[in-house]
Amino acid sequence: MARAGFYTVEAGKISFRRDGHWYVDEERIDNPRIALLFSRSVGRAPDGSYFLQVGDERALITVEDTPYVVKSIKGNAHQGFSLVLNDETVERLDPGSLSIGADNVLYCLVKQGQHRARFLRPAYYHLSQSLHADDNGGFFFAIMGKRYPVRPAARGASNVTDAT
Repeated sequence: MARAGFYTVEAGKISFRRDGHWYVDEERIDNPRIALLFSRSVGRAPDGSYFLQVGDERALITVEDTPYVVKSIKGNAHQGFSLVLNDETVERLDPGSLSIGADNVLYCLVKQGQHRARFLRPAYYHLSQSLHADDNGGFFFAIMGKRYPVRPAARGASNVTDAT
């Protein structure tokens, strides 16, 4: 394996893991420019599999959970939040798309609702300041004057109500 920090897309088994890092075989890609290039080069085939397309090179990849992760958040509950994703794009959070998966992992929809993104710990902690308990033992996010109930990731659309 190349140790200089450069990997061709044919170098080995490439994966994007739950921790928000790229790997070739079992070696983490620590070069931030290569990781960013890979994050910006993810495509999805009609069969649901993922691939990297860098120039003329294409390689199938393994995506452990989601192809996007929320690295950090900007903003606050009164004005709303913006998400910084692993491809360094910044998007407005759609609070209605928030959901909780296994092991209490927080997700939302990104890329015009086309992909799920997993929240990394720093982003999750920032947003958790807007998390509140309701009278029925459930939880909701209070963002921009509205309540967004915490729902399991498998369920459909959320119910948005006015925050009180």
